[in-house]
Amino acid sequence: IGLSVPASGIAHSIDEAMDVVGQLGLPVIIRPAYILGGRGTGIATTMKEFKQVVSAGLAASPINEVLIETSIKGWKEYELEVMRDRADNCVIICSIENVDAMGVHTGDSITVAPAMTLSDVEYQEMRNAALACIRRVGVETGGSNVQFAVNPRTGEQVVIEMNPRVSRSSALASKATGFPIAKIAAKLAVGYTLDEIANDITKKTPASFEPTIDYVVTKVPRWAFEKFEGVSNSLGTQMRSVGEAMAIGRTFPESLQKALRSLEIGRAGLNCDAAEKNFDALDDLALYVAIETATPDRIFQVGECIRRGFSLEKLHDATGYDLWFLDQMKLIYDERATLATQSPATLDRRSWRRAKRLGFSDTQLAWLWGSDEVEIRRWREAAGVIPTYKSVDTCSAEFAAETPYFYSTYEDESEVRPSTKERVIILGSGPNRIGQGIEFDYCCVHASFALRAAGYETVMLNCNPETVSTDYDTSDRLYFEPLTTEDVLNVIAAETKAAGRSPKVIVSLGGQTPLKLAGSLPSELVAGTSPASIDIAEDRERWNELCTRLGIAQPPGATATDLQSARAVTARVGYPVLVRPSYVLGGRAMRIVHDDEQLAAAMAEMERFGSLGREGGLSSSRPVLIDRFLQDATEVDVDAVRDASGEVLIGGVMEHVEEAGIHSGDSACALPAQNLSVAALAAIEANVKKIADALDVRGLINVQFAVVDDSVFVIEANPRASRTVPFVAKATGVPLAMVASRVMLGATLMQLRDEGLLRAPVSGHVSVKEAVLPFSRFPEVDTTLGPEMRSTGEVMGIDATFGRAFVKAQSAAGTELPMSGLVFLSLNDR
Repeated sequence: IGLSVPASGIAHSIDEAMDVVGQLGLPVIIRPAYILGGRGTGIATTMKEFKQVVSAGLAASPINEVLIETSIKGWKEYELEVMRDRADNCVIICSIENVDAMGVHTGDSITVAPAMTLSDVEYQEMRNAALACIRRVGVETGGSNVQFAVNPRTGEQVVIEMNPRVSRSSALASKATGFPIAKIAAKLAVGYTLDEIANDITKKTPASFEPTIDYVVTKVPRWAFEKFEGVSNSLGTQMRSVGEAMAIGRTFPESLQKALRSLEIGRAGLNCDAAEKNFDALDDLALYVAIETATPDRIFQVGECIRRGFSLEKLHDATGYDLWFLDQMKLIYDERATLATQSPATLDRRSWRRAKRLGFSDTQLAWLWGSDEVEIRRWREAAGVIPTYKSVDTCSAEFAAETPYFYSTYEDESEVRPSTKERVIILGSGPNRIGQGIEFDYCCVHASFALRAAGYETVMLNCNPETVSTDYDTSDRLYFEPLTTEDVLNVIAAETKAAGRSPKVIVSLGGQTPLKLAGSLPSELVAGTSPASIDIAEDRERWNELCTRLGIAQPPGATATDLQSARAVTARVGYPVLVRPSYVLGGRAMRIVHDDEQLAAAMAEMERFGSLGREGGLSSSRPVLIDRFLQDATEVDVDAVRDASGEVLIGGVMEHVEEAGIHSGDSACALPAQNLSVAALAAIEANVKKIADALDVRGLINVQFAVVDDSVFVIEANPRASRTVPFVAKATGVPLAMVASRVMLGATLMQLRDEGLLRAPVSGHVSVKEAVLPFSRFPEVDTTLGPEMRSTGEVMGIDATFGRAFVKAQSAAGTELPMSGLVFLSLNDR
């Protein structure tokens, strides 16, 4: 069809691959057939690398086939989302541009929509090529993703890939434009044409109208390298991110800074926070060398180079970032320099608005001016500078938007409409990460469904384009915003103004992210368990005191704030011990310690990263808990709901398959428990009741226990949704998240039984949950599991017996059980 592609050849063996590379020459990129996420791909610059990557690629491909192409690393990368119907009507839904050049997997690249650096001529050429591809490949109906590379020096354009299906980018394009690609594709598959399908958002235009947008969308991946000790954090052709955040703004700087603060990695934006001092130890040469390799920190390192005065051309040569993006980033640093000469008292309204339009958060300004966020907010509001909310409407405001899907910016007119219904804001879980993934999004979505059915107007606030909660029709209103104190308070203010009264806010369904915001929100607005009770359960020292007061057995231990006090604890309780920080999820930084040397290393990590991972410090208000590690114990998880009357519903008692010491998120578990005595089960349920009553829980609570010879010890409690709630709901048929959301708003369990929402659990079967681990992406990592969670997903098996359910779960996780072979027995836990 006359389209350019990189020179290439196909191989099914090393010998065939050698013939291909002999014709192409090095460097080349090797891409296995029928894989996702770039698994098994790589760029080879030497023959040794070539043989290694080809061998890995052939092994990764289910048909033992690899495509070998001339490397175009460093070229600019673009994507177009295309749809076609049975009448040959085709539309371009969205163009996407990668900030990172070719050589970094698109799933690991910062991406922007619409494409920013294409001329109209280049875009039209690309558009025509994408339409030719979808027609020639034979996509009769549905969506496709077509990827292009453009030589930044000559403008040469080549097609590099086509996916004749919905893809990772399709989800991003759907959220970026408000055009539901998967939904429309389903309708096209059953015979509709694009002109017959109404646009959900405008209610006036058909799906054959190509979306047009008057804002900028930025997606930034989130990685979890901190979970894998010793692994290189360099990025390449194999995708290694575990989640992503998306932000919408009127300008690229605003969109970029909002996306960066959405990541929850301790950064408030591109600059102006304590973490920017991380690069102080690097001289100019070392910093320039660092940005030549793509890493999660590169965007911040490039920003530091701009602050130091590096030329944009030099930065372009090192990174492949287009000069337009670098110039836009420079606007942020120019504004920072101007703001540094001002103060909140001297800044006029116009200057406030300029700073906010460039994406500066109140937290950044507080850091820059040596103030605090509360004070900055007071000064900003006194100047009359508050955000306005604009609709994502698919048509650049040509038609009115009927579906309220909003983003914030700083202009004159807000598009949030008044309403008289009682509203509830549900705070989502932010970007997926190890320890906090779609399990919590499930809870938020089901809460929205239940509360809408009960007559409430639900308002969802989240920044994750991969989730169902950010579908515009999951809730009555959607705010695509970062989950920070500033942004949440802004949405509360907007909703209060629209309704004439303040909404309730649910913080306990989205995992640790919204939970950590609870203390900075007006306590009277927090629905369910109070922030004070949440704090008791999260703070290791206060939790210890509560269990002692209730007479609930715990492993012997105490809290510590430095190495000296930690050694005092271990001298009293003996090794091995479990070291656990406060206010974390997914077992972040937890360690099993066997001697003084390991203890010193564990406490040094706490000092370095803080007991909040990268988000806090080790201090008297953020201690670590050190308790005796119970070897050979059985670990048990319990999910329960308590209402205002004091009734406690035990949703499920789950028994872990792996021994205590393996994080619950990495361990298989069975429901119902298979090996617990009647006495142990009774003690567990009684302790859950005691703890829930003491914390005055209104909604969900998860409690973890260790059982040794029928003696029950409590490990921890979390008065929030846990990652096992969806598993329990699917295993028992009891919609725990729906029930909990109603309870948080005042309903009792008895009322919900009468309504029919709370049903008796389904029994007569065994359900097994198994973890899915990402070690294939990190081959250099020790695969031994421990108290820090490392799984990125989970599967479930159901059958009449535990054995059958377990085999199903293993098969679903990609582990086929061998019928014969050798068994490895480990005799030393150290």
